[in-house]
Amino acid sequence: MTPPPPPLLTVVGRKHAGKTTLVVQLAAALRRRGLRIMTIKHGSHTFSLDPSTTDTWRHFHEGEADAVAMIAPDRFALVMRRSEEESPQAIAERFFADADLVLCEGFKGSALPKIEVARRAAHDRSLVEDGLIDPSTLLALVTDAPGAIPAPRTFDLGDAAWLDALADFVAGWARDRRGGR
Repeated sequence: MTPPPPPLLTVVGRKHAGKTTLVVQLAAALRRRGLRIMTIKHGSHTFSLDPSTTDTWRHFHEGEADAVAMIAPDRFALVMRRSEEESPQAIAERFFADADLVLCEGFKGSALPKIEVARRAAHDRSLVEDGLIDPSTLLALVTDAPGAIPAPRTFDLGDAAWLDALADFVAGWARDRRGGR
């Protein structure tokens, strides 16, 4: 029987709000709690994972291979050509089925559950305040302005224990979606 797809949770915010920093810190904190975490980063333009001096780059770019895998004793990487962007749900189901949680970065227009990072030190307004994300998808807000932005749950960046509190919240949320495992 095919296991259910892993839960996905996306971190959103304006440019330079701290999305990547939050994903990295949260993934590490969740891993310390025993969860198997995988991540998906949304990009608005194409990318290259390796420099033009590598054999895999040559396979993909000069050889025009549809897919290139690099396998080492401790890592595996796969780059594939796509004619259209796949959803994070499709990617997670296909490649990350054994994750306890897939943390995404971006995908603010998706229906995925969201944590917004909103720092008044970086921006005057949040995405949810400006109607740029569906408020019904917002699970929590990580902010330096607690109480100023409406959210179902707020984590104050000024609180020394904010990351532990957020990781506990997310770990519980993920376990509830995976049937307690």
